[in-house]
Amino acid sequence: MTNGRIFTPFQLGGFTIIPEGEPLPATCGIPLYLSRKGAFGSGEHETTAACLGQLEKIPALAGCSVLDLGSGTGILAIAALLLGAGSAVAIDIEWPAALSCSMNAALNGLENKVLSVCGELAALAETGFDLVIANIYADILLPLAGQLVDLTLPGGMILLSGIPLQDKYDVWRRYTNLGCCEVDAAIGEEFVTYLLKKL
Repeated sequence: MTNGRIFTPFQLGGFTIIPEGEPLPATCGIPLYLSRKGAFGSGEHETTAACLGQLEKIPALAGCSVLDLGSGTGILAIAALLLGAGSAVAIDIEWPAALSCSMNAALNGLENKVLSVCGELAALAETGFDLVIANIYADILLPLAGQLVDLTLPGGMILLSGIPLQDKYDVWRRYTNLGCCEVDAAIGEEFVTYLLKKL
């Protein structure tokens, strides 16, 4: 975990990422506050930015339930809630990440809508989410594919990122073979992001 990282407010799609304690910039999108002490994921990485962009494209987020696997700071779960989702479970195997997520949810006034869990998918009691987000490595996305699809409600969306370019077809094939269809794909410099729908 990085202590006291320094960053200034910056625009990311429709969001403005604002470090704790900074005033709202004069020109501001949807404000999303992050602690200066936190885990991976303040939006600088291309996969985080790509996921935020895809979240903004999902038309029916209002009231939906969200699972964010490998949540880090919780930026993606928080963004989904700011876009209208009803509740989110954010899960990460790293305790500092789970703590960071809880802090950031509170900074955004969402502490009652985010459940931050330290553990693996097996730790979840809840099943059936309208949106499942997993911005993690492809070598985790592949073996967990069956579980992630099972956790998604029929007609629900799955947002996958952290996929190196060389692994994009393997991931796409695995999830489409499990009954998902591609809604959108964003190809970055090093990684691919898929937005899928469970049929």
